[in-house]
Amino acid sequence: MSAERVRAATRVCYACGAATTAPAVRCDCGEPLWLPEVTDPTETDAPGMWRHAGLLPVDSPGGVADAVGDTPLVASDAVADFAGVDVSLKLEGHAPTGSFKDRGSALAVAAVEAGYAGDVRAVGTVSHGNMAMSTAAFAASADLPCVVLVPDDIPESRLGVIAQYDPTVVRVDGDYGRLYERSLELGREHDIAFLNSDVPLRVEGQKTTAVEVCLDAAPDAIVMPVSSGGHASGAWKAVRELHAAGRIDQIPDLHFVQASACAPIDEAFARGDDTVASVDGGETIAYSIANADPPSGDRVLTAARDTGGTVTSVDDDATRAALDTLARAGISVEASCAVALAGTRELVQSGRLDSDAEVAAIMTGTGLKEASGSADTARATVDSLDTVLGGVGVER
Repeated sequence: MSAERVRAATRVCYACGAATTAPAVRCDCGEPLWLPEVTDPTETDAPGMWRHAGLLPVDSPGGVADAVGDTPLVASDAVADFAGVDVSLKLEGHAPTGSFKDRGSALAVAAVEAGYAGDVRAVGTVSHGNMAMSTAAFAASADLPCVVLVPDDIPESRLGVIAQYDPTVVRVDGDYGRLYERSLELGREHDIAFLNSDVPLRVEGQKTTAVEVCLDAAPDAIVMPVSSGGHASGAWKAVRELHAAGRIDQIPDLHFVQASACAPIDEAFARGDDTVASVDGGETIAYSIANADPPSGDRVLTAARDTGGTVTSVDDDATRAALDTLARAGISVEASCAVALAGTRELVQSGRLDSDAEVAAIMTGTGLKEASGSADTARATVDSLDTVLGGVGVER
C-alpha cells in the first residue's frame, strides 16, 4: 500500500490522538476525526486546488473537479472603510456550484471513487442548501448514486436547485441535529458514504481555502463564518500543516463568526467552556449557518484558542449592512457569508482585531441563489425615457 493510500485510509483524533484505519468519522472519545497532518509542500501544474498535491490524499479525477479552487482574493476600498481594516475577500462563489462546499465535495467524491471510504455503493449528505447541491453535482459527474436528506420544511425553490442533478431526495421530519448522526449510522448499515459537513475527507478538500489564502503572503488573521465547524476545522488543519512545512512563518489568528440568533459556539467561547452545548436557535437571515448543535463545535473552540483567534456573533442588522456594502462594491454573497465581513468590523471595533492587521475574510458562497435587494423600478414610455435617464445618478 502506498504512503498516500495509507494516509488517506487513516483517521486521527485531534483531541486524544487515537488513530484508526476504519473509514470512521467519530473517535471513541466522541470528537470528530481527520486525516493525519502532512508537511509536504509539493506543488504540481494540476489545475485549481489540485496543484497542492503534497497536501491532498488524491489527485483530481478531471472533469468539473478541475474547476474547483484558485478562487479570487480581492480588495475593495469601500469594504476596507466599512470594516475599519485592510481586508481581502476570498470569493468562494466562483466555484462550480457557487460555494466552498465544492472543495470538500470534489475531493471526497474522488476519494470515494478511489476506495478510501470503504466498499460503498452511493454517496449522500444531510443538507438543505449548498452542500446538498454540491454533493449531488459531483456525484453526478462521477456517475455515483447520491441521496440527499433534507428537512421536511425545505422551501420548494431549494429543492429544484438540488434536484437538477437527479439525486434521491428524501424529506425527513424530525430533529435536524439528530438526523446528522443518524445518517452516519445508516450509511454504515446501507453502504452509503455520507459526506456530511465535517467528515475527514470533506475537511481535506475544504482546507484548501486557507491554503490558497496563505501561500502567497499569509495574512495576520482569517475571518470566516462558522456553522457545523467543518470549514473552520479545515482552515485550522491547513495553517498547522503549512507552518509545519515551513511554508508560512506564523500561523494566522483564526476568527469565527456566527449569527447571534443561533450562536452556540460563540456562547461557549464567551463562557470559557471547552465544549459546545446545543441551543434553541432563533430566526436569522443567515439561515445557512444557523446550526443549533454543531458537530465540530468543540474543535472550533480549540482552533480559535490555539491560533490566538476568537469566536463572535453578529445580528441581522449588522449582516444587512455588510451585504449592502458588498453589493455597492459589486460583490454578491449570501447572508451567511456576509457575517464574516460584519464580524470583521465588530472585532475591530471591540479591539479584538488590530486596525493595522492584514485580514482575509472568507466569502463562502455566491448571493445569486438568494434575493436580498429591493426591486424598486422606474417606469417610462419610449417617448418619456429621456426624462427618466436625465435623473440617473442625481441621487444615490
